[in-house]
Amino acid sequence: MSTAMSGSELIVSLAEAMPEIADTQMDEAVKILLDTLTETLACGERIEIRGFGSFSLHSYPPRLARNPKTGEEVEVGPRNIPRFKPGKELRNRVDQAWKK
Repeated sequence: MSTAMSGSELIVSLAEAMPEIADTQMDEAVKILLDTLTETLACGERIEIRGFGSFSLHSYPPRLARNPKTGEEVEVGPRNIPRFKPGKELRNRVDQAWKK
């Protein structure tokens, strides 16, 4: 078993589950979905997919850090990091799969 599913593996899995949809259409649909999620987060909006989970941004203020090699102080600007919080249904399904 692979430790991570790549985008192409996801597309192959979806194409196998829905053979009536052409591989090129499946590829385009996955790309559109991921682009839409990315653009929504980039605009600062929250995404909630019922039963799966929610994506939001966590903001970090500017701060002073240290360069580990030189010990010199470096100013790090503010940043926004995407966060994922799994929904209850996803947590339960993953938990049940690991109990088997």
